[in-house]
Amino acid sequence: MADLPSRCESRRLAGLFRQGASRAGKLAGAARGRFLSLFDHVPTDCPLCLGASRGGRPCPGCLADMRAFLPGRRCPVCALGLEHGPRCPDCAALGPAFDRVVAAFDYVPPLDQLIWQFKNASRFQHARFMAGLLADAAQRATPPIEAITIVLPVPSSRRALRRRGFNPAGEIARQLASRLELAYRPGLLRRSGEGASQKQLGRAARTGPQADRYTCSGRVDGAVVAVVDDVLTTGATLHAVARALKRAGAARVVGLVVARTPYRQES
Repeated sequence: MADLPSRCESRRLAGLFRQGASRAGKLAGAARGRFLSLFDHVPTDCPLCLGASRGGRPCPGCLADMRAFLPGRRCPVCALGLEHGPRCPDCAALGPAFDRVVAAFDYVPPLDQLIWQFKNASRFQHARFMAGLLADAAQRATPPIEAITIVLPVPSSRRALRRRGFNPAGEIARQLASRLELAYRPGLLRRSGEGASQKQLGRAARTGPQADRYTCSGRVDGAVVAVVDDVLTTGATLHAVARALKRAGAARVVGLVVARTPYRQES
């Protein structure tokens, strides 16, 4: 019994240490956020027209051009622009497991050039303003993104990681979670197998190869999960991810994407 007080004291000190470490981590995160926010005001060239801008963002004129191509109406589930009919062809073909998608823009010029620069020309700084644009769209979404939402990126294939050296979705998701003050759990979702690149596949051919490609490293019972990607084309990848998350117990799965590819009838 003589050592009981010392054990209690050790536990108390350990608890104080954990609390201090948690507070220090929060303070460090806040300081990092304030430091990065200073970059938003640094004069830079517009990445599209090379005109005057700030923080590496597109200039107001180019942003206006990007917003000019937003569809008047989107599918309430997959966010496909529905300019040519009442029914969503992608949802009709897929029967998506995800609950809804929030898209900041459509994948059309000039935004497609920015995404190409980001993914293929090492313009890592684009992740910050893309996360900002996506955060704006998420905050305007109806219903709003819930405060309990877990944020995670779509994992890249090993082939894509070797080629680029980073996961574009991961860079956007990390900064998006920080801006929205949501939990970020990038290791929760895992990709198994490589498969063929989807770039050369049409819309119909994309749906099959994604089945059972993703698994979860743990349970997410009752959670709301936001899955971040740079571009959503047919929803096949998000569908496969949502199936894996719901098998792991997720209550709802929301896609948050910078750009949604418009529907084009295949010949």
